[in-house]
Amino acid sequence: MAETIDILIEENYEAVISRLTKILKTNSDEAIARDDIFKIGLSGGSLVNILVETLPNVTTDWSKWRFFFCDERVVPFENGESTYGSYKTSLIGVIPITDDQFIKIDPELSAEEAARDYIKKMSVYFPPDSLPKFDVLLLGLGPDGHTCSLFPNHKLLDETSLWVCPINDSPKPPLSRITFTFPVINNARVCVFTVLGDSKAKIVKKILKDNENLPAARVEPTNGSLYWILDEEAAKLMD
Repeated sequence: MAETIDILIEENYEAVISRLTKILKTNSDEAIARDDIFKIGLSGGSLVNILVETLPNVTTDWSKWRFFFCDERVVPFENGESTYGSYKTSLIGVIPITDDQFIKIDPELSAEEAARDYIKKMSVYFPPDSLPKFDVLLLGLGPDGHTCSLFPNHKLLDETSLWVCPINDSPKPPLSRITFTFPVINNARVCVFTVLGDSKAKIVKKILKDNENLPAARVEPTNGSLYWILDEEAAKLMD
């Protein structure tokens, strides 16, 4: 079980943004004071738009932030499926960050090579002989209960040693991706799911109320905190 789990139900989108802003402000301040750097993992999908609204509200030393990717599609950065490409387009110029603050994959490589290469890039920021400890991981929730590119009933759910793994048989396109594994996810100081809208209500209920053994339900930071920030629509089946 996670050290602490907070299920935070907010009345509207603005309240969700406010809550996420506070969590990021608190944790970035603590990390910069402690380590002189804030290491955050990003996910794609709807989170891109949420962060475009949230990050400009965070008062911080942006030069200390380093952005990693909890998973990434192995496609060219110009491709609309590239998570890094989406953030580059959406965030640079909106907040005072530079391209080199993103730790990105090499899209020219195969998924296997890209995963190995990403581990090397991560090891610049984390000791190579122990699991990476991210300050914050911002995680997504798919309608099937997947998070990162860890899908239901997939063999990667059982990975115990590698930091980053390739996947070439993703149930949703594109087929080739890299993804953090549960050992890395559950070693984070803080994991946050931000879930909006009634289209997510059924899967939220399955995970948080029915305790179904879906990938997102396996996010349990061993020495950290887990936040589920929900709007009322996403939480409507929780009663």
